[in-house]
Amino acid sequence: MTSASSPLTNRGIARAALTVLVGFLASGVLGLVRQAILSATFGTGVASDAFLTAQRIPELVYNLVAGGALGSAFIPVFARYLREDDDRDAWRLASAVITLASLVAAVASLIVLILAPWLVSQFLAPGRDPAVQALITDLTRIMMLTPFIFSISGLLMGILQTFGSFLLPSLAVSMNSIGIIIGALLLAYWIPAPADSLEVVNGANVYGLAWGAVLSAILHLLVQVPGLLRLPMGQGNDGRNRPALYLRPLLDWRITGVREVLLLMGPRVLGLGIAQLNFIVNASFASSMIAGSYTALTVAWTLMFTALGVIGQSAGTAVFPTLSRLAADGDMDGYKDRLAAVLRSVLFLALPVTAGMILFGQPVIALLFERREWTPESTAAAAWALAFYGLGLVGHAGLEVLSRAFYALSDTRTPVVVGVISLLTNIVLSMVFIRFIGDPTQLAAGPFAGLALANSVTTLVEALALWWLLRRRIGSIQDARVWDALLRTLAATGVLVVVLFLARSLNLPPLLTALGGSALGALAFFGAAYYLKLEEVRLVLGAVLRRVKR
Repeated sequence: MTSASSPLTNRGIARAALTVLVGFLASGVLGLVRQAILSATFGTGVASDAFLTAQRIPELVYNLVAGGALGSAFIPVFARYLREDDDRDAWRLASAVITLASLVAAVASLIVLILAPWLVSQFLAPGRDPAVQALITDLTRIMMLTPFIFSISGLLMGILQTFGSFLLPSLAVSMNSIGIIIGALLLAYWIPAPADSLEVVNGANVYGLAWGAVLSAILHLLVQVPGLLRLPMGQGNDGRNRPALYLRPLLDWRITGVREVLLLMGPRVLGLGIAQLNFIVNASFASSMIAGSYTALTVAWTLMFTALGVIGQSAGTAVFPTLSRLAADGDMDGYKDRLAAVLRSVLFLALPVTAGMILFGQPVIALLFERREWTPESTAAAAWALAFYGLGLVGHAGLEVLSRAFYALSDTRTPVVVGVISLLTNIVLSMVFIRFIGDPTQLAAGPFAGLALANSVTTLVEALALWWLLRRRIGSIQDARVWDALLRTLAATGVLVVVLFLARSLNLPPLLTALGGSALGALAFFGAAYYLKLEEVRLVLGAVLRRVKR
């Protein structure tokens, strides 16, 4: 029979997390390459702002229809059917969910195509002039092709993860960058446009980036197909062996399990909708600020999110199927043990990276991006926002794990209720902070940093709230060990901060400051952590060494 793999041990989760981390790291590196190319080509100007603003609605549609909402609801139900050796219903469920999701995505995309001019002028960019709004509308319409494709590939990713296959799904994330890179290096120069048009910067047409986004979605889907073809054979209810890949169009919401998936994803859809609304609000606020503000804010978010992918998303993705299976088996001791181990590892990595973002953001950004259209002023603006985003990295990383801990218990409501309150608070704080933080007349230290600070404050509070609520539900999650790891990690991070301060005080060129200071800081942190006998040092380094030996 086809079945999901057994729950992983802490060491197994570490290996799975490392596999996912490799994918996220590859994605992160490619993401930095992508951003470097975009920054050098378009800088912090109108064309860059327009493209980044136009991404908001396609991402909203995807996340609502088939993003984290559907994946977090689908995986526990699909895994349970496989654990019960109910292959036929498991694959019928997968077929029905993919069919329904892709249909809804197609309909939603068609509606947006029609309403795009009104959505842009009223919500996305109300502070921009009509020519910029028209450009954002065109780019939005092109990228509305992506939700349909992602609605299929996103669920294929969930299927592979349920079977314990993490490499191809994590590498699929890299395809998002590869498509944009191709768009920036090739398509942006192949698409003709008037020399004086807003969308062209030094011969590069921003429409190429939009078509690159479409290519990204296609590659995201294609890279996962080999993994599906390698899934094990299973025996259907008719007694015949057949490939586990038993997907087909199936337009029937009455299929066993579909209703359960829809009920589970309902609250999550609301939460993701509010989260995406927050991004749209940020774009709307930034539209009335000095040109380049939204680009600087987005670059800072991208850098923080790259670190989050390596630290939090890799761990959360790896542990989620195991938590789901342990919860389904009623093994709450194992559930708490796996959850506590992952939380300790996440804190161990997130705290030093937070210090690095705040103290070393400027030399790192200068090293990565400062060339051609990306100026020292652009660097200062992105570093200004990154320092405020960095304050919330621990909260974001904790949420990646804690939210999945609730989803594994088939509880999508609690994280969403907390998230809705948090994100509404985020919007209110954003409106307050942009009035007091920064100088609206300059890009290097603009008020857009207030948007980053609001995000960090509310995310930290949200993570603490989920931790407290989960403890009330299941009891202590090895609290003493988690708090002990937190305090020791803070002490090791203090050593790192001293080293980074000393490195910055030498006023060396960005290359030496960024690379040399980062290397010395990492050695200081791991050395201090080893001296403080943090077991995460052995766990993380051991997983790396075992992977290298293979």
